Amino acid sequence: MNLTWESLELRPQLVEALRTNKIETPTPVQAETIPLLLAGHDISAKSQTGTGKTLAYMLPALQRVDVARSGVQVMVLAPTQELAMQIFRVAETYGEAIGVKTQQLIGGASMQRQVEKLREHPHIVVGTPGRIHELVKSGKLKLHGIRLVIIDEADQVFNLGSTIEVETLLKGMLRDRQIAFFSATRPQEMADVEERWMREPKQVNVSPDQNAGKQVAHYYIVCDKRDKVDTARRLIRLLKPAAALLFINETDEIANYEAKLAYEGFSVETLYGDADKQRRAATLARFRDGRIQILLATDVAARGLDIVDLPLVVHLDPALDADHYVHRSGRTGRMGKSGTVVSIVTRSQLFIMDKFRKKLGIDLQEKVMARGKLWSPGEEQGSREYERGGRGGANGRSDSGAERTGARLAAGPSTGQAVRKPSAPVRSGERSLERGAGGSDDGTGARSSAQPKAAAKPQVKSKKELERERKNKGAPKWLKAKRDGEPQ
Repeated sequence: MNLTWESLELRPQLVEALRTNKIETPTPVQAETIPLLLAGHDISAKSQTGTGKTLAYMLPALQRVDVARSGVQVMVLAPTQELAMQIFRVAETYGEAIGVKTQQLIGGASMQRQVEKLREHPHIVVGTPGRIHELVKSGKLKLHGIRLVIIDEADQVFNLGSTIEVETLLKGMLRDRQIAFFSATRPQEMADVEERWMREPKQVNVSPDQNAGKQVAHYYIVCDKRDKVDTARRLIRLLKPAAALLFINETDEIANYEAKLAYEGFSVETLYGDADKQRRAATLARFRDGRIQILLATDVAARGLDIVDLPLVVHLDPALDADHYVHRSGRTGRMGKSGTVVSIVTRSQLFIMDKFRKKLGIDLQEKVMARGKLWSPGEEQGSREYERGGRGGANGRSDSGAERTGARLAAGPSTGQAVRKPSAPVRSGERSLERGAGGSDDGTGARSSAQPKAAAKPQVKSKKELERERKNKGAPKWLKAKRDGEPQ
């Protein structure tokens, strides 16, 4: 049975706003959680990233607001500024249809401006734990009117050291307030928090086969550590994505990777936790608008990013664990759309891929790049042999004896040396066409002894060649090839 928005008893104005935004039917997590939240239950919902969790809690939160009352009635907490802003935009879009006012309260923005906005009595506030705690502590934000508190990416909120701040906020609210946790994972720490603060919580577990993001292909490519950036370059050239999100584990490497990819001609920028709010917001805006093809990011910086129709996610470093792999990979294939996730690993990191495959139950396949496609190991060789056979002969050469005879020198009957066929004498001006300019070639590069060897002339290198050799000394392979003009 296919559920509809009307069957979830949402207000007609919200249903109309959903259809205006071309969201026709609820996802599994929305279908399960919306009735529970509307009924006033505490819930803990676990569902993979990209399955519509934001609307799963925001729609019932908006519907439960009493617009006749002034003051904050709903609080939404998120681990990062970017995710908080995304949630705020959703709340603002759908809240406008029913007269609900929303205010964002994030760190890095002007607190004075936020205080002025609070005087306009918003119904919903969305922000980061640090800034909201700061406003409450200074007396600028009151908690007694809050009836519903939602924590998105709850596992990450508590994992990032916000436990004390969040619990201080929960203590300041009325005891009968409603609590909802949403996340892609539920570690043991989350279970402890639920037991301490929730009243008979309802558990919502959306299994992977129920998720909307089933069209994501998961691959990994093996290479040496020093070749990871070059492998990523070749992969992006091969797949030609409109945009790609590349993850790394260490911020120390981010500038090095950015420089190498920019040198290869990509438009690339970085996103990491230490960057200031204005720069991060500007970078994200350029990436969403298509002005940047590659975004290099760390886990914390990219947490909860919602990039519409992102086709490719690349793990330059393997995710720290299965939960991080889920969060990273969830940036693509959102709301049932297709996507590709590729991990670039060394031989010593292969066990991590095996662990993710078993724990997450995903079809994580090894691939190699060859002839403009991604192949399973060995598959590309079989395809190459098949194509050669199709052109004639097992060795891929023409079966025409006349063509073979005309294309090469005939082999001698007993010595195996190349013997010139009887023909017109070779003129001295034509000797430069022969390999070595003084003897025939047997096809292996060995000079026939039938012709006298010409004295080798010493080669004098030009200044340009000598300078290039000097620069190439100690340079990585990819840079040498670039300078020598060899195809990559």
